[in-house]
Amino acid sequence: MDTFPRRTALRAAAGTAAATAGLSATSGSASAASTAGRSARQRAFTAAAAEFGVPERVLLAVSYLESRWDDHGGRPSSGAGYGPMHLTDLRTAAAGGSHHDSHGSAVGTDTPAGPADTTPTAADVGANTAVEDPRGDTARRPLRPTSPAEGQPTARLQSIDLAAELTGVDNETLRTDPAENIRGGAALLAHYHRTSGVGGSEPGDFYGAVARYSGADDEATAGFFADEVYTVLAEGAERATVDGDTVRLAASPAHPDRTQLRSLGLRTARAAPPEGPGGLPVEWIPAPYEQLSDDPGHYGNHDQANRPDSQRITHLVIHDTECSYDVALGLVQDPEYVSWHYTIRSSDGHVAQHVRAEDVGWQAGNWYVNATSIGIEHEGFAADPTWYTEAMYRASAKLVRHLARRFRIPLDRHHIIGHDNVPGTTPEHVAGMHWDPGPYWDWAHYFELLGAALPTWRADTGLVVILPDFDTNHVPFHGCDADDPSAACPVTGSSMVMLRIEPRDDAPLLNDPALNPGGAPQSRHLSDWGSRVVTGQVYAVAGSDGDWTAIWFNGTKAWLKNPASAPVARPTLGVVAAPKAGSERIPVYGRAYPEASAYPEGVPPQELTPLQYSIPEGQRYAVGLVVDAEYYHAKTYDASRHVVVRGEKYAQVQLGHRVAYVRLADVDTWHV
Repeated sequence: MDTFPRRTALRAAAGTAAATAGLSATSGSASAASTAGRSARQRAFTAAAAEFGVPERVLLAVSYLESRWDDHGGRPSSGAGYGPMHLTDLRTAAAGGSHHDSHGSAVGTDTPAGPADTTPTAADVGANTAVEDPRGDTARRPLRPTSPAEGQPTARLQSIDLAAELTGVDNETLRTDPAENIRGGAALLAHYHRTSGVGGSEPGDFYGAVARYSGADDEATAGFFADEVYTVLAEGAERATVDGDTVRLAASPAHPDRTQLRSLGLRTARAAPPEGPGGLPVEWIPAPYEQLSDDPGHYGNHDQANRPDSQRITHLVIHDTECSYDVALGLVQDPEYVSWHYTIRSSDGHVAQHVRAEDVGWQAGNWYVNATSIGIEHEGFAADPTWYTEAMYRASAKLVRHLARRFRIPLDRHHIIGHDNVPGTTPEHVAGMHWDPGPYWDWAHYFELLGAALPTWRADTGLVVILPDFDTNHVPFHGCDADDPSAACPVTGSSMVMLRIEPRDDAPLLNDPALNPGGAPQSRHLSDWGSRVVTGQVYAVAGSDGDWTAIWFNGTKAWLKNPASAPVARPTLGVVAAPKAGSERIPVYGRAYPEASAYPEGVPPQELTPLQYSIPEGQRYAVGLVVDAEYYHAKTYDASRHVVVRGEKYAQVQLGHRVAYVRLADVDTWHV
């Protein structure tokens, strides 16, 4: 749930040193013959492992689980970790945080390509004061929560201090020099192994050191992290990093001594209800359900329900916290704040559950979506070029795969959505909707971990799935620096693809009438979602012109650059909807609410207000699912008085960057 501009800016030095700079004489003990032809990053792992007496394969596997071997230009992860080894330094990375208490969007104008393209308007820096109501129920008074201040760094988030002491290298160098960062990680692993008193030099002997390296303060999560590292050892990995170095880890199983966990002195976490998969520890940190005054409608911070018996759970919503994990826990335990179902920590993938799946969290800014979804928060910051750890991706994928299987939710981007894909409920709420997890969430990799790679087809079908190569898809965003909104964001991978009004590089971006009612083009501000698509979304093809493909988007034709040599959109199969013949244009809605005649006595009918967008006859849109119109009437603390109202059927379509709903009676649908 992004919070721009009141967010924690993860500021760090952005300079990147050469991968082999600063290696000490002892770190070069590997022979030239053994390292010939290997990348600089791979040689750095070899040298550090030899210097500190750590199995190179263990060092590689730990780094893969933290950063997938990238150095990220010296920028911190969402868990305050730096470099290939994720050395944590919260004092430098972040100080303060917020959650649902801020602007949903910061949008502005964008002139054709050139230097003026990055000049912010007033809206760029937050003049848009629309605020998302996380509950998203216009039948109740809006929630306007505020968040507490950030706490002080814990030792778990300051591993860089010990690494500096062990290596004699200053913190700044450890953050920005990849080779020295790898040395720091190797020194920590060696220190944890030596002080454990276990002994031995085989990969399996380092299980306790790996578990300690996770930074987890509970035994189950430390064990989960270590088990994932040893899974990487058994499976092997190979990857070209963002800066072009290829790193390889040959597959070879190790035999870890898991009894070492008991000697680490970690706490035993509170076990959650049985709503997580086997092998993934889930801590139960409940959100309170409390009446706050004599008024039965004044309660928090979620609604009790009986899902899936009362309503189907159709969506899993991916958020980021916009604050540290510890602050997020304080927020979700506040009865006067809001709620979500799970929080996942960045550094080690630790999972906490707060709301049972049967109950409704106040999380997505749209009551219809809230009532039919589960919200999963990930420690992170969408408005900054931070990166998400492999540990968090893997824990999240295990959880989502389990929930999808339990509730029969298809593993696709129609059902597994970002908070940025949730529509506004009514026209006045569209601009305030949040845009997390942001452009830097790697949807393609996430779906690989889900075991559901995004599907493509061998021939044109009239539908395309957005599928850029994340690592090489460098979109020139601006707005990452709150102190200088016009400054270009650091070059890094992205899941986003920009859209233009004509098939040429210098054509203006689209205009979104909800974000820029005056008709100006959208900007390349990081938060401006009005002229972009994201990995996994499916659109109907509207035409082609050389290297360009047109799609139907928010009721208009939009062009994306899609060369055959480096495609960002590929043919796929699916269901298409188009307005019925003779309809001229049909309305679209931000929620699939029942018609007035469906409401029983005592439940006021909810207004069906079309959004600013509409679909003209002749356009086509991808259908994600067909749903019953539903309204969960829950305005009192007494859950026995809650009512589910059902009505006609709607189709969820991929209208623009966000989904929307159309009456099934208004469209024809067919498979392609």
